[in-house]
Amino acid sequence: MIHSEQRRPEIVVGLVATPPDHPARVTAQLAAELTDRLTERTNAEVRWTVREGWGEVAPRRDGGAEALLDDVARRRTDERWDIAICLTDLPLHTERVPLVAQTSARRRVALVSLPALGLRQLSAVRAVVPDLVDRLLTDASDERVPAADWEPAELAHRVSAVRRAVGDHSSGELGFVASGLVGPVRLLAGMVRANRPGRALLGLSKLLVAAFGTAAVGLANSSVWQLGHALSAPRLAVIMALGLTALVTWLIVAHDLWEKPDQDTSAELARLFNVGTILTLALAAAASYLVLFVGTVLAAALLIDPSVLERMLQQPVHFTDYLTLAWLISSLATVGGAIGSGLEDEETVRAAAYGYHPEPDGWRDEQDE
Repeated sequence: MIHSEQRRPEIVVGLVATPPDHPARVTAQLAAELTDRLTERTNAEVRWTVREGWGEVAPRRDGGAEALLDDVARRRTDERWDIAICLTDLPLHTERVPLVAQTSARRRVALVSLPALGLRQLSAVRAVVPDLVDRLLTDASDERVPAADWEPAELAHRVSAVRRAVGDHSSGELGFVASGLVGPVRLLAGMVRANRPGRALLGLSKLLVAAFGTAAVGLANSSVWQLGHALSAPRLAVIMALGLTALVTWLIVAHDLWEKPDQDTSAELARLFNVGTILTLALAAAASYLVLFVGTVLAAALLIDPSVLERMLQQPVHFTDYLTLAWLISSLATVGGAIGSGLEDEETVRAAAYGYHPEPDGWRDEQDE
């Protein structure tokens, strides 16, 4: 049985993650099951071998999909893989719509832009990568496996993120693009997903400490009690929005998170990076605000006796009065927290910038081993 297995021709599929951060985590999960998925999909008498590799810390920005395919093709040749699939967090476009995937039979490589897949990236990758392997081997006329029994346009029915196929079908140089309406929204959602807002939230610990300190001062000030009671809900909402905006702006300015166009980064790509950074920080700031609000409500209920608050407001007090007070104090404290955010670890805060790719501990390129 072992000798029979060894006599079967082997097809080596290389998975390249660039940068070795979010794409590497997706690649690691996919690699663990891709061999079985490929075996189930084809009746070919071949042995599937999946190899993992990492690309550069950050993918090239200046050449788009073609430059990335060239880089992956060189890696495939060096490693002697039969084909290679690249997973990247770089947002790509073609024909002014998001590019989800691209194949090149000539180079025997393909790429997948993870952000274009939206929020459920792992499940989408599980569906699209076996199809790309199937398509590559068919278009490259690899006789070890039967030809794919589906046309490129059918990928739109298999993967929700794909709207249609573009390019030269006869040569196997194909692009799979998203919808012009839903695609950009899914792309931004995928960028925020890849950017991990939870990481930004956990990194802003000093911000919350400073904000809680400011909130404690507000809770002890009876003038703030009266001000909170006098303000209407629309005004409190405006104050909250201004506080959150100030916080996000301060984080971007203080830590130089704003991406500027240059010879390597186009204006469109810089704009996408900046929108991704703003959305990531906005979600982290909103989550921080919610934590601050809940903590302030509990502190107010514990520290301010209803009878004291009634004498100050000169009317019966309800729980909604505590909520209103906490709303105002949390908004004011958010501005104080913005000052505290300037003391955060630079590396932690910069990780929220979409175009910033520190090399995570534990991810090493196979070429360095």
